[in-house]
Amino acid sequence: WRSRAGKNFSIVAVAEGAISKQEAKAIRAAEETKAKAKDKAAQKKAKSKLKELKSRHSGNTLRLANQLEELTGLEARVTILGHLQRGGAPSAADRLLATRLGTACADFIDQGLYGVMVAARGEGVEPVPIEEVVGRRKTVPLDHPWVKSARLIGANLGD
Repeated sequence: WRSRAGKNFSIVAVAEGAISKQEAKAIRAAEETKAKAKDKAAQKKAKSKLKELKSRHSGNTLRLANQLEELTGLEARVTILGHLQRGGAPSAADRLLATRLGTACADFIDQGLYGVMVAARGEGVEPVPIEEVVGRRKTVPLDHPWVKSARLIGANLGD
């Protein structure tokens, strides 16, 4: 119905670590079992079970994309932002920003606020209508320090 309404895009954001309530309950139970284990054999068994439960969640994002394609018949693309934006392990600041943005996103959904993206502004966050940003290009001036730094290290800027 979105395409009939002139909306030619949809955005679904998912955290790789997102799990169902049942899965979270199973993990908590396994953690409790591990903590209460008296001997090494029981600890090893509990640790193995906990590892198995946690490993089930790798690839959740790709599975969700495949399910979305099957259910909607529309193309689903996966972008791992950590890979796209910088690569490497996330810093504490990355984790805090992700938490702020993810929490705000969930709050907006809870408020029934759709068709927006979450924008970080200083220490706060705010909803920005997607229509205001889709198709707009924000360019970095050629004399910007980022461009100068990129040129100094030999990065290809397409020119």
